[in-house]
Amino acid sequence: MDQIYIYEVGPRDGWQNVAELISTEEKKKIIDGLADAGVSHIQICSFVSPRAIPQMRDAKEVAKYCVSRYPNIDLLALVPNLRGAKDAQEAEIRHLSYVVSLSESHNKANINRTREESLQELENIMEAYPDLNICVDIATAFGCPFEGKPKEGELAKFAEQVYGMGIREICLCDTIGAANPRQVREEIRRVEKTCPELELMVHIHDTRGMGLACTLAAAEAGVTKVQSTLGGLGGCPFAPGASGNTATEDLVYMFQNMGYDTGIDFGRLLKLSKYQKSVIQGNYSGHHMMIQMMQEYGEKGDGQICTAR
Repeated sequence: MDQIYIYEVGPRDGWQNVAELISTEEKKKIIDGLADAGVSHIQICSFVSPRAIPQMRDAKEVAKYCVSRYPNIDLLALVPNLRGAKDAQEAEIRHLSYVVSLSESHNKANINRTREESLQELENIMEAYPDLNICVDIATAFGCPFEGKPKEGELAKFAEQVYGMGIREICLCDTIGAANPRQVREEIRRVEKTCPELELMVHIHDTRGMGLACTLAAAEAGVTKVQSTLGGLGGCPFAPGASGNTATEDLVYMFQNMGYDTGIDFGRLLKLSKYQKSVIQGNYSGHHMMIQMMQEYGEKGDGQICTAR
């Protein structure tokens, strides 16, 4: 079977905009549930100022817990700057995501820097911590709330610039859910033609219900790493009304029924998604009909969601 590697980014991207503070123990419990379901790539937090994102106030504690408990899981964290990279290094997180927007306007609004200032900070991080594995997340890769759709070749040109800095992995992020499957395939082809040795990942939002279709388009174009969040929790703060990310359980259901190997227990994941929705109030994508259907027809996992620790 073809292999698809699903990167669960809910503990960072899904939780960061939840208004009510999630307890550290609840975070650990849900991460335990992800691990029990067979999720082997998890973005567990972002190392940012708690004044900017209060939900990440316990990032160091969560990271310490995960590093000690899950040595065989690929643990990731997002960092916005050199200070964040230092915190990640001290927490023994070696796989980092660093965000730069393709759109100059969005980069300024999102992290209050010009794009070149962001690239300079990336260079500072790479010089200070050469052993870290850094994936550059290119936000607004398929559309920007301020500038619209990028010009043809603009994404490939920027990917080439990042590659020239020494980065060997990038994630193409559909930050506001503006992409369509044809656009995804075409942009991936352009990037691969420009930088054939660059490893690609995609992160597709489900604002317009295109999350599954666009992620599948990326997989059919040869991308084997895809990001999603449990329950589709999350959404871009610069896209009012956005319905969140693509739901991990929807991706697992689709890929497994198409014959792809995800290594994830769908039944356990579905139960965990329902549990998360019962304890965390947030902006979920429209996967709830599938949960209802699976319950009605009695499809069950072969174990508990979260075991006692």
